[in-house]
Order: sequence, then structure tokens, then C-alpha cells
Amino acid sequence: MVDRRNETVKIAAEEAGERLDRVLAARIAELSRSRLKVLILAGEIAIDGCTIRDPGHRVNSGDNISVAMPPPEPATPLGEDIPLNIVFEDDELIVIDKPRGLVVHPAAGHHTGTLVNALIAHCGDSLSGIGGVKRPGIVHRLDKDTTGLMVVAKNDLAHRALSAQFADHGRTGPLVRGYLAFAWGAPERPKGTIDAPLDRHPRARDRQAVREGGREAITHWQLLEKYAGPDEKPVASLLACRLETGRTHQIRVHLAHIGHPLLGDAVYGAGFKTKSSRLGEQGRAALEALGRQALHAYLLGFEHPTTGETLEFKSELPADLARLRHALTKARDTRD
Repeated sequence: MVDRRNETVKIAAEEAGERLDRVLAARIAELSRSRLKVLILAGEIAIDGCTIRDPGHRVNSGDNISVAMPPPEPATPLGEDIPLNIVFEDDELIVIDKPRGLVVHPAAGHHTGTLVNALIAHCGDSLSGIGGVKRPGIVHRLDKDTTGLMVVAKNDLAHRALSAQFADHGRTGPLVRGYLAFAWGAPERPKGTIDAPLDRHPRARDRQAVREGGREAITHWQLLEKYAGPDEKPVASLLACRLETGRTHQIRVHLAHIGHPLLGDAVYGAGFKTKSSRLGEQGRAALEALGRQALHAYLLGFEHPTTGETLEFKSELPADLARLRHALTKARDTRD
């Protein structure tokens, strides 16, 4: 007999009218929205005792949703000898500093050579299976070309505890995620908050967009440095961003939304490519050599799932972003 556990979700008033799959994804952090959709279509979800097979079913306030949670699946991708920059490791979890170009888990077009393949080789059978066969141990993700800190669960207990912290977004606990972002132009204020809901782009399904009725998305930013162009006006800036939510491409979309997309972002900042001439010769060369969005996850803090200790890790800028910063700073200093 398959060992399943049941989880019950009661719909709050503010969730009334939301899609069933979206509500469950927000409430059950250990399962992705796509995996929950599979459960719904398989008849594993019931509302007040009635099976619901429509992921788009609109929930009502007070609905009691029963979810037949699948047992953890084994990690079936093969281990590969891919070097890992390990920042911290114990029996419960592992913190790594992800390089550019490394996809987090197997997906279409990336069945091998991923972080998951490297983790399986390093950790063996100890990785948590809650994330599914293709995402063992994965609690959160970074884009392929975003560098920086990630935490991975090595067992199911750690996975559930860490997932709960990420679902809470640090509102009641010590979770913190900080990013360094090189953006076009510079905000006029020293700091601010972007509160704009995100959803799939209406025409490009692989992109996100600010859309009314989308999922809540909040990014806090602080201006650290300005880089002036030949006309002495800011052509770029360095921002420190903190996430209060963790949506796909959140920082990239939010900064583009306020008119300051990331340098090197070919998806959300393509219209700013012509501004590279204002960076100066060295800045332009550094940006061309970068070949990716200028975003680095430099700060990660969370509560250890078993000891309760607050852990915090920091990562220096990788070499390519350090070169970009040096080139932009040198051009600014030369004009000064």
C-alpha cells in the first residue's frame, strides 16, 4: 500500500475567488504548482468531500480542501562529477555558491549537467525526495545565469522546515535573501519598495510580467552606488535588493517595471542595449564580456531546521561582476 499523508487547507476570506492550484501552491511550499496540478488532475484533491479535477476551480471562503500528499519520490537523475563551491554543510543541509550557467534542476533542454546532478554525486542517497524525482532537496531556485547562495535540504525533515521558512518569506522568522543588482540608470530616491503582482506574460509564456490579479510580489531596494556617463548623468547603478516574496524572475521584472532593468538582461532589458555606449570603453567591454544578467545572490540567512540556530552567509561578487563594477567605478573616478 502506498503511504500517503493527508493535508487539509481551509480557505481564508482574502483567498476567495482564487484558482485552486494557485492557492495550494502558496500554502504547500514543498510542492510546485505544476506538481499540484498533476495531483488535481489525478483526483487527489477534494473540497468539502467532493473531488475537484479542475486546476482553475475558484475556491470559496471557508472551503476545506483535502490534499492526498504523495510520498517522497526517489532522486532518479544520475550523479555527475560537477565541482561545487560549498559554503556550509552538515547532516541536514548544504549551502552552495552557484556559478553562472548552472541550471538548478533537470528540465526541458537541460536533462544533465545540473546542480541536482552535482548534488546527487556529492550527497548520494541522503537528499530529500519531497521536491520530486527531478528536484531532490531543492527548496528554492536561482536562474541559470544568476550567481550566488542557495540552500539545499539533505533530508525530508529539513526540507519541510526550510520550505516553511521560504513560504513565510521572513515575515515571522529570520529568513533573509539579499541580491546585488547592476541596473540601468539610477533611482532618484536612496531606497524604496516595489509592490507589483506578477504572472505569466500574456504573449510570451516563458516570461513574467506585472499584471493585475497576479501573485503578490514585493521587492525592497537600496541604492549603493551610481555610475555617471560622459554627460555626468547616471547611466547605471548598484542596488541591494531584498525579497519579501520569491516569484520567478521577480527582481528582473520589478526593476524593469520601474525603468531600471538589469545590465545584461536580454529578456527584460533588451531595449536598453543601445545605452552601452554611455558606459565608457572599459564599461562597455566588461558588459559585453558578461553575457548574462548582472545579478548576484550575495546574502542568505535562515533558521537551522534542527538546532534552531540562525545562520547567515555572504558571498562576494563573482569575477565577472567584480570586473564590471571596477570598470564602471574607474570610468566614474576618471571623470571625477
